[in-house]
Amino acid sequence: MQTIQQQFIEFALEADVLRFGEFKTKAGRLSPYFFNAGLFNTGALLDKLGAFYAQTLLAARDAGKIEFDMIFGPAYKGIPLAASVAINLSRLGCDVPWAFNRKEAKDHGEGGVIVGSPLKGKIVIIDDVISAGTSVRESVKIITNAGATPSGVLIAVDRMERGGTATELTATSAVQDVEEHLGLSVVSIISLKDLLAFMDSGSEKAQSVAQYRNAVAAYRQKYGA
Repeated sequence: MQTIQQQFIEFALEADVLRFGEFKTKAGRLSPYFFNAGLFNTGALLDKLGAFYAQTLLAARDAGKIEFDMIFGPAYKGIPLAASVAINLSRLGCDVPWAFNRKEAKDHGEGGVIVGSPLKGKIVIIDDVISAGTSVRESVKIITNAGATPSGVLIAVDRMERGGTATELTATSAVQDVEEHLGLSVVSIISLKDLLAFMDSGSEKAQSVAQYRNAVAAYRQKYGA
C-alpha cells in the first residue's frame, strides 16, 4: 500500500503542480523542481488537496505534534486552502471553525481584518510552503493579538533548504527558523526527503521523473538544511 506521501506526490505530478526541469527561485537559485500550489485550480483538485492536508493534520494531532481547536488561512493563498481543509476535516468527523484575514482592515459591515469564526483557543496555520516565514509571523501576530494561541503550521511541501541566496546561505531553513524562533511545530504533507525516496521507489510514476533524481539530490547536497 502506498503511503500518503507517495499518493500526494503522484497527485501533484498528475495535476502538473510538481514539475521538474530548471527553475529560478526568488533566492536566485536554479532548482531542478518546482511546486506551485496555485495550480490546484479546479474544484476537484482543491478538494483532493484539502483531503491530504486534513489527513496529515489529524495524523499529527494523534501523534501529539499539534493540538488545535480551529484553523487559520493567511491571505491570500491560505484562504482556499483553509476552506478546503475545514471541509475535509468535517468529513473525517472533526468539524472545527476556520477563519482568514484581510490584507486591509474593513471599516464597515462586520469590520476588522478577520473573516469567519472568531479566533479562539489553539489555532493551526494553513499555508502551501514556508519560504521566508513572513506569512507565518504575520499570522502569529494576528492570532496572539486576538488573545488566541498559535499552535502549529501545516504546509504542503518542506523544501528542507537553507535560507539566503544562491551564494550566501543561512545556517537553517525557514521551517527550522519558525520552529526555533516562534516555538511552533511545522508539519508538512511531504518533504524533499520524501520526494527523493519516491524517486528511488521504482514505481511507474517515479520512473517518469527518474532522470531528475541526481539533480534533486545535488540540489539538496548544496542547499539542504
